[in-house]
Amino acid sequence: MSETPATLEIHGLRAEIDGKEILKGIDLTVRQGESHAIMGPNGSGKSTLANVIMGRPGYKATAGTIVFNGEDVTGLTADQRAKRGLFLAMQYPVEVPGVSVVNFLRTAYQSVKGEQVSALGFRKHMKEKMEMLGVEDAMVNRYLNQGFSGGEKKRNEILQLAVLEPQIAILDETDSGLDIDSLKQVATGVAQLVGPSLGVLLITHYQRILNYITPDFVHVMVDGRIVKEGGAELAAELESKGYESIRAELGLEDAVAAGTE
Repeated sequence: MSETPATLEIHGLRAEIDGKEILKGIDLTVRQGESHAIMGPNGSGKSTLANVIMGRPGYKATAGTIVFNGEDVTGLTADQRAKRGLFLAMQYPVEVPGVSVVNFLRTAYQSVKGEQVSALGFRKHMKEKMEMLGVEDAMVNRYLNQGFSGGEKKRNEILQLAVLEPQIAILDETDSGLDIDSLKQVATGVAQLVGPSLGVLLITHYQRILNYITPDFVHVMVDGRIVKEGGAELAAELESKGYESIRAELGLEDAVAAGTE
């Protein structure tokens, strides 16, 4: 890791889907080594923010900038952003029949790193990450996410994160649909990776995953805007009082809670 940490800077970001504005002016800075949580009700724009940061097709930024390590990446494709050190763990990982996890990971690794690696060399690198996360050989030999449980899909996403070694990772509702045991496994895996070489932007509805990953910063989104910020104690406050308390506190009782996230 260089002396200067990698930095993701979002300035005045507005975005729309199918002509409907979802993000209405987001300002956010995430540095390598920091952990951030974005919390908010359904329809507040959290997942839209994740997809716009990563350049996912169909999500159109209409104003503002996304700057990574001093470079404006707003107009870059998702794979170009990945090569620069950004990573997105999706809320709903897709199945890819006929492609094993190990082959997918090796192809992704070579694409992101821009270099060829021998099967043996990659297997050694992957095995180190598997042992760290407690992932068994059987999982990486299966077809990507095919027949995987919800917990297995999310654990596979965390393995991808570990293998690709990005500088900043966006985790979009990694806790979604997980039972208590799966949540603990996945969250513990993320907690092991968070450190000086990795900054994390964790998007979640609930405080429960933050029992295992203590964020440095918590940001509350309502109706496409970040309306409140604080430390880990803010997540506990939201769990206790709910999002309606934030609306009432800030005079947002009439804010739109429904919409496309």
